[in-house]
Amino acid sequence: MTRVAIMGATGAVGRELLATLERRGFPCSSIKALASERSAGRRVEFRGAPIEIEVLNEGSFDDVDLVLASAGGSVSKQFAPIAVRAGAVVIDNTSAFRMAPDVPLVVPEVNADAVESHRGLIANPNCSTIQMVVALAPIHRAVGIERIVVSTYQAASGAGQAAMDEMIAHTRETLEGRAPERSEKFAHPVAFNCLPHIDVFMDNGYTREEMKMVHETRKILGDETIRVTATCVRVPVMRSHSEAINIQTREKMTADEARRLLAGAPGVVVLDDPGAKVYPMPREAAHRDAVYVGRIREDESIERGLNLWVVADQLLKGAALNAVQIAEILLARDRLSVRV
Repeated sequence: MTRVAIMGATGAVGRELLATLERRGFPCSSIKALASERSAGRRVEFRGAPIEIEVLNEGSFDDVDLVLASAGGSVSKQFAPIAVRAGAVVIDNTSAFRMAPDVPLVVPEVNADAVESHRGLIANPNCSTIQMVVALAPIHRAVGIERIVVSTYQAASGAGQAAMDEMIAHTRETLEGRAPERSEKFAHPVAFNCLPHIDVFMDNGYTREEMKMVHETRKILGDETIRVTATCVRVPVMRSHSEAINIQTREKMTADEARRLLAGAPGVVVLDDPGAKVYPMPREAAHRDAVYVGRIREDESIERGLNLWVVADQLLKGAALNAVQIAEILLARDRLSVRV
């Protein structure tokens, strides 16, 4: 049995981590819910029992085997090394360590063996990257991918609970004829809007969210030669990210071949019958574990081109579920310990 701590237990991902551990029957002998002083005295529920929030501090990890961290990058940078020194394995949901050369960046359906090299710290990729590589890895293994062009349609919940609350409030205000002029959580109000702006803009004109997809995809697939370009957009959807993905493969693959391949791929559900109006949608993907793929068709403008439409619940497969799946692999392989 494993002694578990959730770092950032009161946030949207933290609550999903607790629910996912419970739903999947992860063998916990004890569980700590850690958060900032603002959450002191609050409670979260796990397996029908209330757990009082403990204030995160340097002594929080003395009796912990596994830390699932989702409290923000600056918090992870401060406390993850402390947890590892205390003997815990940390699976970090932030961007703090994803591109560190000595930290595995893991999506279990794609590169589970990467956990073998961990030295106490494993990074959970960006939510948009996770669902994309789950869908593309089988194709890359089969025929190789030269280039990826992806446009995302990202739900408000990707920015946390406060962002969801704001979108609801702004939607209500707009319907009542009081269109909001300001936003606290986004660059502009997202209700009835699309914002081509997630995270900060960088010197190359891309946002940091877009460049995460570029660099993380190459690291996870283990191929630095893949050319990747992304445009990331926030849309007024509560939950589940959608992605329009165009790829150019190294060898020819037809749409039917891709459909058959993905139908047997781990973690993927193919919903692809446009004549019957069957294709993935965020409402149907919400609160479900799979990555849904549809609208699979050949790109008639280039050689060896394919288009795909990919949808997944970014709080589950894009965050909490992926982290718990990594923990399950560590447990199964007896790697839930720090080896240096």
